Amino acid sequence: MSNSILYSLSEGVATITFNRPAVMNALDADMIRAFRTNCERAAADLEARVIVLRGAGPAFVAGGDVAMFRDNVAAMATLVPELAAELHHGILALRRAPQPVIAAVHGAVAGAGFSIMLACDLVLAAAGTQFSMAYSRIGTSPDGGATWFLPRLTGYQKAMELMLLADTVDAETMQRLGVVNQVLAADQLAAATEKLARRLAAGPAQAYAETKALLNRAMHAGLAAQLDAEALAFARCAKTEDFVEGVTAFTDKRKPQYKGK
Repeated sequence: MSNSILYSLSEGVATITFNRPAVMNALDADMIRAFRTNCERAAADLEARVIVLRGAGPAFVAGGDVAMFRDNVAAMATLVPELAAELHHGILALRRAPQPVIAAVHGAVAGAGFSIMLACDLVLAAAGTQFSMAYSRIGTSPDGGATWFLPRLTGYQKAMELMLLADTVDAETMQRLGVVNQVLAADQLAAATEKLARRLAAGPAQAYAETKALLNRAMHAGLAAQLDAEALAFARCAKTEDFVEGVTAFTDKRKPQYKGK
């Protein structure tokens, strides 16, 4: 398997690391395929209670590998559907995963890297991180679900601005737009990510999975259908050991000890 993406699991936290630091983790064909493989692996990992995406070296992901595009420019019209399918299967795996997914971003977040970040459930960003949709800079439209995710976070006109102009935007602006949850000093990003991941890993796994599924469903469901889905999800949670522990701990006025069961 390609080492352009690394996978590790520790104490319930599955970490997917983009690992081409010499090119700021720009996505080439092998890396895109490895992205899908590792996202699907994490989603299916019964020991994983939370998933973290991060980048090795100076950046999170600086978009697609434009050098690869240039070297294969004559074949791109046929290569793009294949690689887009791999990328999009990875995106879908993250959204369908029962685990909460955290993106810990720093350096550069551009193009497909921006799209991947948008697919995550929570985003922590280092101060100084630079964000750009970037696609229009090379004469193409976005992929990776960006046109679905971004307007739902920022509204239509701001999403259009970010996509058409492809300007570079700082982390604080991304936080104000609702794209980033927290902005941290660069030297605090790793520790803050670990703290959040450990907190989620110690939480009620079924409740988190149901909450994530409900929020994703709410993007396109009507209110009546959503209310029905909420009732069914609550009933499934009520069958878990974690629910019994949560209710008991609350009435006993102690911290619950969830086991993910």
